[in-house]
Amino acid sequence: MASAGQPAAVAPAATEEKSPTSNIPKGKTELKILMLHGYTQSGPLFSAKTKALNKLLIKALSPAPLNLHPTLIFPSGPHRLRPSDIPGYVAPEDPSHQRDDDDLDNWAWFRKDDASGSYRGLDDGMLRIASTIRDAGGVDGVLGFSQGGCMASLVASALEHPHRVSPESNSWLSELRAANGGRPLKFCVIYSGFHATPSDLQWLFEPAITTPTLHFLGGLDTVVEEKRSMALVERCRDPMVLTHPGGHYVPVARDWAMQLAGWLRQRCVEATDEEAKESL
Repeated sequence: MASAGQPAAVAPAATEEKSPTSNIPKGKTELKILMLHGYTQSGPLFSAKTKALNKLLIKALSPAPLNLHPTLIFPSGPHRLRPSDIPGYVAPEDPSHQRDDDDLDNWAWFRKDDASGSYRGLDDGMLRIASTIRDAGGVDGVLGFSQGGCMASLVASALEHPHRVSPESNSWLSELRAANGGRPLKFCVIYSGFHATPSDLQWLFEPAITTPTLHFLGGLDTVVEEKRSMALVERCRDPMVLTHPGGHYVPVARDWAMQLAGWLRQRCVEATDEEAKESL
């Protein structure tokens, strides 16, 4: 396995969730949403866990006047994790029962260095995201869970207009902006996310993120404490925050999925109105 600072392992190709025919229905406009999984997950696993969201979003966003058809795009992080990297892992007593690292479908966008607090391999994670966006022909918004929620905030901020100026050279920044055609995102949805604390990333939070953000917090989340999530919320302008009664997961029950759908409908209406004004 390559370390987080070394060339990335080969992760599964991005998965796209579309209609059964894999075509955009006549009269509908595609709404492309980048879906960023959490630490130890993968694109395909995140897709499986959020399949109910896709169905509800299609129903909520397809009617007039929006006439949108969501396409959810699920890349996998570039850093393969070993069993010992996974929280709660207990080594088997019999070495013959040890799984081969290459059999694991557990990935990360970056690895936190406990000594320095830096995010090792973040450049690789951002370049993977840029590649996914480029292959998709650009995206309209991003949704992330846990570590993916942290990444979602960085992506949204980096794409905002006017473009922020990085105090130092970042190999991924120009690639990311070019991949989305220089366009900002219309929305950013974050489940159990947290503020990226390394000092070299604070330019992405100062001033506050202006992309519309919706934050879901788990009332019983013991993996990402509320104060870590609120540290990110406080660095977003006019965020909406919802707290569900569960733990560290993406709630897909209808009541919570419809909260997401309703918020996205409003964001898309506002984005359409803004585009109409700019065209005048």
